[in-house]
Amino acid sequence: MAQNVIATQLRPHIAPGIPAVVVEHVSKSFELDERASWWERLRGRRRPRRIRALQDVSFTVAPGEIFGILGPNGSGKSTLIRVLSTLIIPDSGRALVFGYDVVQQDMIVKRLINRVSVEAAFFKKLSPVENLMYGARLYGLHGTAARERIYSILHRLGLRESAFHQPMEEMSRGMQQKVAIARAFLTSPVVLLLDEPTTGLDPRSKREVQALIRELRETHDATILLSTHDMQEAETLCDRIAILDEGRIVALDTPEGLKARVAANGRKISMEEVFLALTGKQMDEVGDAVMVEGN
Repeated sequence: MAQNVIATQLRPHIAPGIPAVVVEHVSKSFELDERASWWERLRGRRRPRRIRALQDVSFTVAPGEIFGILGPNGSGKSTLIRVLSTLIIPDSGRALVFGYDVVQQDMIVKRLINRVSVEAAFFKKLSPVENLMYGARLYGLHGTAARERIYSILHRLGLRESAFHQPMEEMSRGMQQKVAIARAFLTSPVVLLLDEPTTGLDPRSKREVQALIRELRETHDATILLSTHDMQEAETLCDRIAILDEGRIVALDTPEGLKARVAANGRKISMEEVFLALTGKQMDEVGDAVMVEGN
């Protein structure tokens, strides 16, 4: 009952038969200031440099799909998630969430989405329950119903009850990330944008979060965009995967479809081999890309 209250609270009309997410020719660049010499700094000069974070990115996501955005650090994954979550405006192209433009209709889009990132913000002096109660009130859920929903989510994420009322600033980074994910699940969003949601979590916590992602899709009909550098995570969770490299999508298919593009003579291959074949790079365990000679 409480779940349904949040799920329908102030939700905009969603026309049947339209894609959950449409990204059309989106590009985004950022200007950085390179370090100038002491003489240039004295004269007030700088060396502007433009970084092309996204370059003509296009794709469509169906309702209820778990869509993966796989790429190394610096590939443009987080920039793409920020565009979809209305935090930054693309230089060109457009993005739609269930037909609503993320720039022109950003307030409507915000009522359809929620985002989890690696730099989640909290009231650090407050506990997980207090932070989540504050979030619940913003979405129209109060009192016992809110508390029951919060306790249920925290239990499913494997958070110890002893930590429910512990100040956030005393918690590990992994535990804080679980609370960030709980806050996103609390609102039962139509589209959930997950930007490296399991980064920094131990293997058990990572499995618990991944199980909850599947549950959210299966029980709430949510559409999920998952940004990750974890190839196994992308393969096991995602219906389709877009491989993003230097701001461009170099391939988009199901995990098996991507493997079939690269495999030869019927040999089974890994996603690591797929990524290497398509980009000429390997990713280390922290998500940094390394060029491989001969590719």
